[in-house]
Amino acid sequence: MASHRADDLKSLRRTDALRASPRMFESDLLDRLSRVHPAVPPIMFVPVIVALFVDGLVQGSGALTPVWVLGGYLFWTLTEYWLHRIVFHFEPENGIGARVHWIIHGVHHDHPNDPLRLVMPPAVSIPLAAIFVLIFYLVLGTPAFLPFGAGFLTGYLVYDMIHYYVHHHRPKTALGRRLRELHMRHHFQNHDLAYGVSSPFWDRVFGTAATQSGKRSS
Repeated sequence: MASHRADDLKSLRRTDALRASPRMFESDLLDRLSRVHPAVPPIMFVPVIVALFVDGLVQGSGALTPVWVLGGYLFWTLTEYWLHRIVFHFEPENGIGARVHWIIHGVHHDHPNDPLRLVMPPAVSIPLAAIFVLIFYLVLGTPAFLPFGAGFLTGYLVYDMIHYYVHHHRPKTALGRRLRELHMRHHFQNHDLAYGVSSPFWDRVFGTAATQSGKRSS
């Protein structure tokens, strides 16, 4: 009986450690801004997505609108993969680089179940979204950049919601269970594999798909 209680206590301590992340900043304001409720991204980005889509129609995107939306969504999935692989997992050993890595992604790997550090803070997501939409404007022009941007931001929002969901819920569908399994392998088996959270097919394309052994799939 005592051994069972000890095991339960160890499990509880591990769960608490995975859930509760420490302060990131000495400033109360900055630390508060680093913690985000999962409802915040939909509240912020759904109106923006709708506005981009509707404005695209008004500006004359016409019959190509679904093509541009799909293109933007697919471009997000590729961005998600490489952002996670190259930026989030660039891990300097010390100095300011190590500190920046910990703030951007390291804290999530140390405390993956903290519900307030699973979606991207608006202080980061809004400037990044603005930069990407500006790039789309410069490259694609009007009106194509509008539905393309809507598709891209939809992809980002889907990613953020899936990321929260697989950490805090038990999916009922086969797809949901598979996404959760792959992301848990990334966290607890081999963080050099399974970078695609919402779009794991890119892991197969670029040779970083995970197997049950935690090794690269052939």
